Amino acid sequence: MTDADNGGSTKGWLERVIGSLSGEPQNQKQLLDLLKNLQADQLIGADELYMIEGVLQVSDMQVRDIMIPRGQMTVIEHSDPLPEIIEKITESGHSRFPVIDDDKDDVVGILLAKDLLQLSLENPDEFEFNDYIRPASFIPESKRLNVLLKEFRLKRSHMAMIVDEYGGVSGLVTIEDVLEQIVGKIDDEHDDDDEVNIQPHGTDRYSVRALTPLQDFNDYFKTDFSSEDVETIGGYVLGHIGHLPERGETLVLDNLTFKVMVADSRQVHMFQVVNEA
Repeated sequence: MTDADNGGSTKGWLERVIGSLSGEPQNQKQLLDLLKNLQADQLIGADELYMIEGVLQVSDMQVRDIMIPRGQMTVIEHSDPLPEIIEKITESGHSRFPVIDDDKDDVVGILLAKDLLQLSLENPDEFEFNDYIRPASFIPESKRLNVLLKEFRLKRSHMAMIVDEYGGVSGLVTIEDVLEQIVGKIDDEHDDDDEVNIQPHGTDRYSVRALTPLQDFNDYFKTDFSSEDVETIGGYVLGHIGHLPERGETLVLDNLTFKVMVADSRQVHMFQVVNEA
């Protein structure tokens, strides 16, 4: 294809998109309806629509919706000897670790695994922990994800510690966690093939895969949902909604609020579940 041909193709695509616009959308729902019509007319692809929906959703989400709670953080204690630090890094497969003060149990900084690589090869006996601890960023649970993503980019940072209303560290969030809300799950060589079906995020807030068996959901949340027609919590929720929901739609069942977090044109993949009891 020549440059001229490519330019003509691009111009034709833009003309078709512009020609399909019949007035400016007045709200987010109208915008999404317009984008879905464009996707139905094959002017944009399903993947592009999915990511645009993710971008719009991120602007409505807060850090507490996706954070890794404190109890599930992999941390390095300030008193850990170098061999133990290397072992933790190797076993976890992570690249960044909160460093915890032994006495106060406070996060005093962040350790990057790559900073220890050269040391471990050359002079492990000269290890001085404080020389390798980088400052940690602290943010409130209520910070919007789109604001956090901008801050990550401006500061060239990849991790932030999350503090609750009392100033205590309640969890952490990474740039990958935010990006996954836009592009979907990002797997690497360290990720377990067996995904966790139910993931807590702080107090009374959880991520739940739609394919979680209904009985497993009941066992975890002490509920008594039952159906002869479906075997998963996704099927159970969809049966009550009555249609294929869009991202952001909510449903309340027995003091549990289900919010569709990840979905495409064919199925729901992930819910946020909040225990309102």
